[in-house]
Amino acid sequence: MKNTRIFSLLALLVAFVFSTAVMAQDQKPKASPPATATGKVGGATITINYSSPSVKGRTIWGELVPYGQVWRSGANEATTVTFDKDVMVEGKPLAAGTYSFYTIPTEDKWTVIFNKTAKQWGTQYDEKQDALRLTVTPRKAPVMAERLKYDVNSEGLLLTWENLAVPVKITAAKK
Repeated sequence: MKNTRIFSLLALLVAFVFSTAVMAQDQKPKASPPATATGKVGGATITINYSSPSVKGRTIWGELVPYGQVWRSGANEATTVTFDKDVMVEGKPLAAGTYSFYTIPTEDKWTVIFNKTAKQWGTQYDEKQDALRLTVTPRKAPVMAERLKYDVNSEGLLLTWENLAVPVKITAAKK
């Protein structure tokens, strides 16, 4: 009886150590971890949910992210932008709501797209669902950004990755 208890206790200990080791392996950092940027512009709260890939020594613009093609502007699921109030984006009206955020990069101009289908895998883009399309001008980033990052500031939203920054001007909606 005593040997049976010792054996059971030993088996339980081995199972615990094994399960802990397996769980620890599953907890390695994601290659493109989820991130959120939130801020206020003209009284509207803007929240951007995205997955943040790394440069990892790769050429980003024109290679990993091809020029002239729709890009989900992040990794994994489509990046989403939520406005709690109506806004003006680059002078064009956009109603409050949650939108998927896509871009079409080129070397000197980017098309920025707010799409009405918010919850989608990044490659399921449907142009017929676009709420707003506009053109912005990228600029050289002040410092190299290893990870893709979004910021919300008093000017609007800013996408920064590698050596590039893409500003999108947002203001309060006209009444």
